[in-house]
Amino acid sequence: MQVNYPNLASMVFNTPLLATRTAVDAVKSVLIPRITGNLSIDIPSLQQDQQPPERLATIADDDCDVSGMYTIANGRVAVIPVHGLLMARRGHITAACTELNSYEKLQDRMTRALNNNMIEEIALDFNTGGGMAVGCKELADFIYQSRQIKPINAIVNYNAYSAGYFNAAACSKIIVSATSGVGSIGVIMEHMEVSKLEEKEGLKFTTFYRGDHKNDGSPHEPITEQAVAEINARLDETYRMFTESVAQYRGVEVQKIIDTQARLFGAREAIAMGLADELMTPFEAINAIAKPYMTQSRPTRSIGMQAKAMNIKNQL
Repeated sequence: MQVNYPNLASMVFNTPLLATRTAVDAVKSVLIPRITGNLSIDIPSLQQDQQPPERLATIADDDCDVSGMYTIANGRVAVIPVHGLLMARRGHITAACTELNSYEKLQDRMTRALNNNMIEEIALDFNTGGGMAVGCKELADFIYQSRQIKPINAIVNYNAYSAGYFNAAACSKIIVSATSGVGSIGVIMEHMEVSKLEEKEGLKFTTFYRGDHKNDGSPHEPITEQAVAEINARLDETYRMFTESVAQYRGVEVQKIIDTQARLFGAREAIAMGLADELMTPFEAINAIAKPYMTQSRPTRSIGMQAKAMNIKNQL
């Protein structure tokens, strides 16, 4: 099934993004030629792909389902890939440069793992440059509350930037490898103005509207000071939410998170700054998580723990 490019464009332009500069540019390189009609260069089409994402190698693999979630260690550990651009209300899509993942589908996979009494622990396998602000905090808060039910580990394999780090920070623990990267705790937004292109093509749009802000950010004319002020207000609020949430999840002062100024951090610096917890390869990490469950034949969760889980689920 072909991707709805106008809908995808609405998720990229004129909306706050929790993504690296590189991630934004990668999507634009696919979208802009289609928006402008300049398809002279070879750009593969984005297509729906029902194949599960690449799995972490482990000594304890079990079955994998097409949703992308799989279990290891006799079904005791669920591994959920968090790969590609993170979006709201979209499915798993691949392209020449990237893939898209849905916050809602990730939460659904986590919910199934939380409700499965055989599963004792969850590992989120991160490799993402971030994505949309919309829907990100909802998933992160869900992860943060759910870690009271079962341990939730973030394995950075190999990037967890911006929206990716937002969700990794909510986990019980963040494990990074020597070449992993985390951070980019900031917000970015782009406005695409095409009035010069439209003039060149002989096109002119006349917009009729009611409400002073209804036409803010129109691509058919230069951006107004009023629209700039509104955009900056949205960015300020999203940045406040991002930094305060990460500080809460990681148990550090908000100013310490603000002081990162959206930098990208390597593994050792991230650990030194309190942005990550342990250093090991993804293979070592997943096997360390699996090892305690390899000799167990049945779940070890107590009745009291199950009652606590039910109480927390009712609050989510």
